[in-house]
Amino acid sequence: MAWLRRKFLTGLVVTVPLLITVVTLVWTFRFVDGVARPVAMFWLGREVPGLGVLMTVAVILLVGVIATNVIGRRILQRTEQWLLTVPLFKTVYAPVKQLVAAFSPDSETGFKRVVIVDDAQRGIVMGFLTREFTIDRGAGMEAMIAVYVPTNHLYLGDVLIYPRGKAWFPNVSVEEGIRIFLTGGMALPQAITSQQARVDR
Repeated sequence: MAWLRRKFLTGLVVTVPLLITVVTLVWTFRFVDGVARPVAMFWLGREVPGLGVLMTVAVILLVGVIATNVIGRRILQRTEQWLLTVPLFKTVYAPVKQLVAAFSPDSETGFKRVVIVDDAQRGIVMGFLTREFTIDRGAGMEAMIAVYVPTNHLYLGDVLIYPRGKAWFPNVSVEEGIRIFLTGGMALPQAITSQQARVDR
């Protein structure tokens, strides 16, 4: 029973974000397509195949433009804060947003870079840098990093803490790192070199 419960919960955590994403995209497309059809019939006198897809892309792009604007960002933040007061919306929206934001290059809370650490117990570990911070264990401030290592696709994984000096950053982008984990390592390049560029906090 414990094994079944653990496997079921793991499958649930992996399946739910995927299902929510697919259902949301399908619902959005159908909604926009339902609006696009009468508009096309009114202005052009006939239906235009693919107009719903184009309008969906345009709407998403427009939201992205608004979200990067100072005034638009404030409006979206206020709207989001108000919607997060709704219990059901908060339960579904917050985890999905965190998951999607992790893969966004503009997100301050997402994956920063791919990192490799020589772990004495685990061997050479590859993961994603999620945070740089300092700790004081009585001998002065120490630079540390938080590394997210996926263990089940990308939705489940371990957060490991390492000294900053033990980490090095390969010439692998976050997108390439995601591909490496999704393919079980088959997308690893033939040669990996270190990048000495400073990682922004």
